[in-house]
Amino acid sequence: MVDDAGEVTGVGERARQLRDEIARHNALYYRQDAPEIGDAEYDALMVELRALEAAHPELASPDSPTQVVGAAPSRGFTEVTHPVPLLSLGNAFDPDDLRAWHQRAAGLIGDDFEMVCELKYDGLAVALTYENGNFVRGATRGNSRVGEDVTANLRTVARLPQSVSGDFPETFEVRGEVLFPISEFEKFNAKREAEGLALYANPRNTAAGSLRQIDANETAKRPLDIYIYSLGYPEDGIALETHFDTLRYLSDLGFNVNPKNRLVGTIDEAIDYHHEWVEGKRDLDYACDGVVVKVNRFDYQRHLGSVGREPRWAIAYKFPAEQLETTLLDVSFNVGRTGTINPYAVLEPVLINGVTVSRATLHNEDYIRSKDLHTNDRVIVERAGEVIPKVVRSLPEKRTGWSEEFAMPRHCPACRHKVVRPEGESSSYCVNAGCPAQLARLIEYFVSKGAMDIYGLGDKQVTLFLEKGFIADAADIYSLHEHRDELLTTDRMGETSVTNLLNAIEASKAQPLARVLVALGIKFVGTEVAELLARRFRHIDAVIAATAEEIEAVPGIGPKIAASVAGYFTDEANLALVGKLRVAGVNLKDEDRDEPEPQIFKDLRFVVTGRLERFSRSEIQDHIKNLGGAVSGSVSKKTSYVVAGADAGSKLAAAIELDVKILDEDGLLDLIDSLSTGSTGQQSPGQ
Repeated sequence: MVDDAGEVTGVGERARQLRDEIARHNALYYRQDAPEIGDAEYDALMVELRALEAAHPELASPDSPTQVVGAAPSRGFTEVTHPVPLLSLGNAFDPDDLRAWHQRAAGLIGDDFEMVCELKYDGLAVALTYENGNFVRGATRGNSRVGEDVTANLRTVARLPQSVSGDFPETFEVRGEVLFPISEFEKFNAKREAEGLALYANPRNTAAGSLRQIDANETAKRPLDIYIYSLGYPEDGIALETHFDTLRYLSDLGFNVNPKNRLVGTIDEAIDYHHEWVEGKRDLDYACDGVVVKVNRFDYQRHLGSVGREPRWAIAYKFPAEQLETTLLDVSFNVGRTGTINPYAVLEPVLINGVTVSRATLHNEDYIRSKDLHTNDRVIVERAGEVIPKVVRSLPEKRTGWSEEFAMPRHCPACRHKVVRPEGESSSYCVNAGCPAQLARLIEYFVSKGAMDIYGLGDKQVTLFLEKGFIADAADIYSLHEHRDELLTTDRMGETSVTNLLNAIEASKAQPLARVLVALGIKFVGTEVAELLARRFRHIDAVIAATAEEIEAVPGIGPKIAASVAGYFTDEANLALVGKLRVAGVNLKDEDRDEPEPQIFKDLRFVVTGRLERFSRSEIQDHIKNLGGAVSGSVSKKTSYVVAGADAGSKLAAAIELDVKILDEDGLLDLIDSLSTGSTGQQSPGQ
């Protein structure tokens, strides 16, 4: 990602600026207790950096502040380890995003499930521990696993019960959000203004700062409030089966649970709930930036699990973004690790949601032309949560004679090779396989936190090592020990840093197979897909040998991903790279897992309905999936079997009408036994 002069520009430069700025604010806030910006502004910087790294994985850096949830505890507080991490939420920004989340969940648990809709508070998340009914400890989220002990400060929050009554476990934890009511915040600031004191920026920042006062007496002067939104643990110890029942149970114990929570049965009802509060939020006495939608049943939640730091069973549906007008000064370009020529807007700086925006994504040539964008146009820009700022539309009525029509470059901005746009694709590409920008981005991605996680090998070092000829591809990293003496002569690399780097490289050889598959940079293969491939094939040689059809048969992998994986391993250069990794001693197998169950249900589709006696519905669905079968929430002509319990209802009626085979629990077990022993020669239905 370089311009004609070879200098770092564009998105990569912005990412480095953000990391430096966030590091400075961390030092001010956590070590000097002298913050210059509020939580909202700080969070916005983090969101922008996270979005940049998500859109451009080649920018990922092991020391990036996006690699942890929240921040490390302050030295002014005792650390508290959370028995169950406080995860962050993925975001939806429009109905299509929310429906896509629902469809992903339905693909794993069936489409017949309830959800709970809750308002998304803009406060400070806390975990509260109770023993024998008494509040004994409260902690901030921190980095999701370790937070700050703010028990004394939380005891000053009026609606946080110091003890509860009713039927409760000996020890349990609840999670909630500490808020500064807007009406009280206005009074608080008015009083400070009358006293000649500096005003606070916003309720959220003030709530966070209040809870982190070293002196609890100072916290007591601030009218904080709290809403409880979940049970941290133990769900099983209280014999509750759903999140909504848990909220009612917590309310009965005496916790302040929001009465505006709503149980819904369809995704349309969840969208309606969001629409209600887009306008309704103005009447709330606390900051709210969206709604949270959660799968209701705990067994479904456990089955869905989490990806990285985000649960699959919940999502935040954010309120619409703020839009502002500015000037499109220029269109610049960077080069991605796959050779894509990525345009981005250079804007006259404008403040949106607390962040100064000077660049915005333009996606591709078609996007620019569909918006009729010219340089020097007045444009509308928006920024919504964890999304890179984008140009929404131009204002041609304000166009002057200085506007210039957009044109894609004919030559790569990094290597000056020809740029082509394949027929049927929206992206243009540099066709030079040896383009230094592509190679650098690919290697940076290979060593990043989510891939091989080689600490100390950032973009500057990668560029330097390429220029000096120490490496020519990602696998050459494992030969850097042969250049130890030369490394010691490079700028800012002393004995300690070189030793640490080489040790980190050596340690990365033991990374699991899924990490290696991520690191290769295969299109569409992220952490989740890599885990599915590693779990199914267990050795990279088996992945290489698999056909696109065999890869697509893995539950959770579609035809587009399967074609990409299979295609990657037909390329001789890619196979050569894997071969070099093998010679270097990089782990290419996944032998620690239990033996996979035989895929006897491959190509079979099941619907599970009714009240089962011996198993829960999710247990049977899990077993079907482990055996290679697909589970659907509705009956169709493509359904192979319906597993029906008592009170099966409409799905059983549909199976009878469509002449789909019906099994009870014993019948399913008999089918498993017969297919496992090979005693039947039947073909899969519909084949």
